[in-house]
Amino acid sequence: MSLKLFLALGSLLLPGTAAALGQTSIPDWCKSLPRAEYKSLERVQISDPWFEVYKVAPDTFAIYEPHQFEETISYLILGKQNALLFDTGMGIGDLREVVSELTQLPVSVLNSHTHNDHVGSNWQFETIYSLDTEFSRENAKGSTTDAQAELAPGQVCGELPKDFDPKNYRTKPWTITKYVHDRDRIELGGRTLEIITAAGHTPDSLSLYDQANELLFTGDTYYPGPIWLYRPETDLLQYSASVGRLALWAREARVLLGAHNVPVAPSTVLPILNLAAGELQPATLRKKGHCKPAGTGKQVCDLEGISFLLRADR
Repeated sequence: MSLKLFLALGSLLLPGTAAALGQTSIPDWCKSLPRAEYKSLERVQISDPWFEVYKVAPDTFAIYEPHQFEETISYLILGKQNALLFDTGMGIGDLREVVSELTQLPVSVLNSHTHNDHVGSNWQFETIYSLDTEFSRENAKGSTTDAQAELAPGQVCGELPKDFDPKNYRTKPWTITKYVHDRDRIELGGRTLEIITAAGHTPDSLSLYDQANELLFTGDTYYPGPIWLYRPETDLLQYSASVGRLALWAREARVLLGAHNVPVAPSTVLPILNLAAGELQPATLRKKGHCKPAGTGKQVCDLEGISFLLRADR
């Protein structure tokens, strides 16, 4: 997500949402939306104003949440017989209803990882695939603290859904119905998705490769904007190794589809990301990183033109 999203505080009065959250101003990041990149994408009309939906490839829809500062993006991937929902977002709007407007196919869920902004609507779906990690199982229990943090001052712009109760907002528990593993394939009927484990951002991070359409869904391993690598569960050595592995797909994949800000990026960024990820260790970071403070205990560092949000003690 962009540095503006992390640092900004707004100055204009916004009715409705600001009052509901006890705020008197909106963040500056709201003023820069919509992002210019969306002008080139085909927008699909839906009934829920919390979301925006864009067709980013054949039978592939980006479900974007522009009203919360993380600008989370989930993906609905359609085959001839089944559909896969890659992440379920914040759990603020009615994602189940949005999905039903886009397809009548049976829908399963696979999360790029189990941070709360990617699993918020898991509870609405019956079939949920997961990696076999303790991190995933713990997050499946739900969380109030992490969810409430998403509504802190400066993090919401626009109107919250009318039936949404911010005071009782939490990530609801969900049930893992099947464990999946590296290189497993999910068959949707005429369309196959391959799972690529990519630990680092979290222990359960993964990507998806759609060979037929040359698409690589990268989750939070890559998206345009400072990549968050500061949380306790993040392992920078694992992250670097995972990026190195994903870089092998640079010649096969045509498009990267990340989980925040903008859904489409060229696969040519993968070798650059690989180089930058290899420079995240403290000694190299001090020599090559252009870093500046970004809130308490954090810093944003630019390496090879890619930004990372890191702990300040790196």
